[in-house]
Amino acid sequence: MKMDVQTLDAKKSGSVTLDDGVFGLEPRKDILHRMVRYQLAKRQAGTHKVQERGDVKKTTKRIGAQKGGGTARHGNGSVSQFRGGGKAHGPRVRSHAFNLPKKVRSLALRHALSAKVTAKELIVLDDVVAKSPKTADLRKTLEKLGITNGLIVGGVSIDENFAKAARNIPNLDVLPSQGANVYDILRRHTLVLTTQAVQDLEARLK
Repeated sequence: MKMDVQTLDAKKSGSVTLDDGVFGLEPRKDILHRMVRYQLAKRQAGTHKVQERGDVKKTTKRIGAQKGGGTARHGNGSVSQFRGGGKAHGPRVRSHAFNLPKKVRSLALRHALSAKVTAKELIVLDDVVAKSPKTADLRKTLEKLGITNGLIVGGVSIDENFAKAARNIPNLDVLPSQGANVYDILRRHTLVLTTQAVQDLEARLK
């Protein structure tokens, strides 16, 4: 399929042919859901921890008499029902990540790109280069393109002025082509790709 290529000034700058195998699939929500869960689980720190019974240093002397006290026969002060005792079955340091086949991850990225094309939320720019690192100037430029909430994917590297100007704009993410991922694509309303990003993604996903 063909798409118009625009400049940052919202002027037409030719066209580009998108690979149907990358941008022309019928989006599957189940594949996208699996990939988003995979990404979010993988980035969890998993460092939450509480003291359990074995971590609490308290007396192990029997509390009260074995019989005749009228209460339960407690033999340790570190159990969870006493003040200062350990937590029963509390969270432990662990990894929340789980495995997802590489082919499924690659397929999910293709479906995410196709979903943006289907929803008409994809814009292709010739390049993203700013003359100055001024946030106000870039905000006005993006308003001309109708971008208020978006992800901009550049080439191998991002222009330094553009990156500095974009980092203070809310609801706007800027990534190099290698960093394009399903979660960031889906969480923003508009996906903006440079022509170099289109070539890089097609080479990566074919």
